Amino acid sequence: MTLPDTAAIPAGDDRTFQVDLRGLVDLLSHHLYSSPRVYLRELLQNAVDALTARHSLEPGASTDAFGIRLYADGSVVRVEDDGVGLTEADVHTFLATIGRSSKRAERIAEQRADFIGQFGIGLLSCFLVADEIHVLSRSARTPDAPTVEWRGRGDGSYTVRTLPASARPRPGTTVTLTPRADAGEWTRPVQVQALARHFGSLLRHPVTFADGTGGTPAPVNPEPAPWTGTYPTPGARSRALAAYGEEVLGFKPLDTIELDLPAVGLKGIACVLPETVPAGRRHGHRVHVKGMLLSEQAEEILPEWAFFVRCVIDAESLRPTASRESLYEDDTLAAVRDALAERLREWIARAAASDPDLLARFLQAHHLAVKSLAVHDDEILRMLLPWLPFETTDGHATLDEFARTHRTVLVTSSVEEFRQVAAIASAAGLGVVNGGYTYDRELVHRLPEIRPEASVADLDPATLTAHLDPVDRETELAAAAYLAQARDALAVFDCDVALRAFQPASAPALLVDSREARHERTRSQLAREQEGGMWGDILGALRQEAPRAQLILNQLNPLVRTAVTITEPELARTSAEALYGQAAMLSRRPLRPAESSLINRSFLDLLAHALRKDS
Repeated sequence: MTLPDTAAIPAGDDRTFQVDLRGLVDLLSHHLYSSPRVYLRELLQNAVDALTARHSLEPGASTDAFGIRLYADGSVVRVEDDGVGLTEADVHTFLATIGRSSKRAERIAEQRADFIGQFGIGLLSCFLVADEIHVLSRSARTPDAPTVEWRGRGDGSYTVRTLPASARPRPGTTVTLTPRADAGEWTRPVQVQALARHFGSLLRHPVTFADGTGGTPAPVNPEPAPWTGTYPTPGARSRALAAYGEEVLGFKPLDTIELDLPAVGLKGIACVLPETVPAGRRHGHRVHVKGMLLSEQAEEILPEWAFFVRCVIDAESLRPTASRESLYEDDTLAAVRDALAERLREWIARAAASDPDLLARFLQAHHLAVKSLAVHDDEILRMLLPWLPFETTDGHATLDEFARTHRTVLVTSSVEEFRQVAAIASAAGLGVVNGGYTYDRELVHRLPEIRPEASVADLDPATLTAHLDPVDRETELAAAAYLAQARDALAVFDCDVALRAFQPASAPALLVDSREARHERTRSQLAREQEGGMWGDILGALRQEAPRAQLILNQLNPLVRTAVTITEPELARTSAEALYGQAAMLSRRPLRPAESSLINRSFLDLLAHALRKDS
């Protein structure tokens, strides 16, 4: 196929895209903004940007010289500002052209970073709650500038006209909405006031609200951010920050960490949660940009391991996304995330060095979070590994305490293995740590990096059985017949039987069953079931010699001393099965169906034997 020569194709007339404003507003409401309530944030944002431009025009004016006034009485919502205002040309350029922002005008391009808005579609959000937007504006750039009126309607039409300067005596802009009947949820006076406080509590310009009842307008942001204030003592400052965190976040923090990154104009607090949270669960953080609330669920401001804190911050240089409800992932955000993570590390280091009580309360609640951090952070590992709690044969203890008592620290590979051996190992004087929990085994093996005198090794069945006392030869010979019957009865479980003496004497038997042995038995069983097939050949090829499970009977236990004297074969087998079942249950590992069946059968057989004997 031959393509046509594009140079020979005549150029067509240029066309202009036709925009369906109702369709665009529907798109915004369903796919850009999370809720219609954002209309008030967009109006506040436009007002703040106008005030910022006014201060650039009149740099000598104080921040309190110009403000924002909100009004809602149920029939209208009005936002009035003392900002830079708009000329008639500005109105045609910025209000009648979808997607263009006054913040992109050349005259303020060099001041772009001073403005919150970046996308020029904020005013469209008002159509989420109203069918008409009325704007009155007078420019502060020209002393005798006229007032310009703009009316935009939801069908995409608008009108512009020039009014006398007296129509708006002072420079600035007034935006008035006539709410639709179905928008009452978001435009009632009490809701407008609540939304204003929600979004604008940290704005640097004075904002007031009036509801038309004739009362004094109420301040929306009467108090500045607590981290901007001065306090008589460091303790007073700390208490004020903690009280603010409790008010905003809804919990009393375990401690409050002040955040200050001058390079990006970021200030705020991180509040340490007082209770344990699930590992990996990330909390949203309250992020303000230039005082305006951007998001209450900004997870991306901190790394994943920092799920033990919630933050309230106000930043100058972070970029919002198009919806202005989350942060744009860029190099600045990545640098801020790293810097805030470093502040959290510094707090942990200070607590470890100077406040052991605080550190203990923190680790009691958040040891799992710290363990996850220590695995990947050598500095935190060095600082906190000796302080972290672990489950051991001496109870819950720190590794520092445990290593002072046990020069060789043994660690299991699973919770089940620890529970199998804990009581016996403790009586034998062995120091064993439960390594079955997330991160624990890896961290225990790194103990010699912090305590070079400590030795760490994995616990295996051979290590444990080597610490059990052998019985004398005469006792073992007397029990040989019983042990043979027991081995035969338990062969189906690939379990050997031995007789030893160990403490505590109350334990009749110990089932030593490594994970490797269980895996090997599972492979063998599958290979037998699939014998002759491809999977059977594969599993057979994987078969390897592995230690069998061991049922170690305790000669010091009265029940075992009685059992080994049984000469009746059937009763001997049944008692061995009962001992095996009891030891399996004491190990707290999940029972296989065959083991559950054995426990039931052995109990019934012993009961039947007792009934026959009585009769």
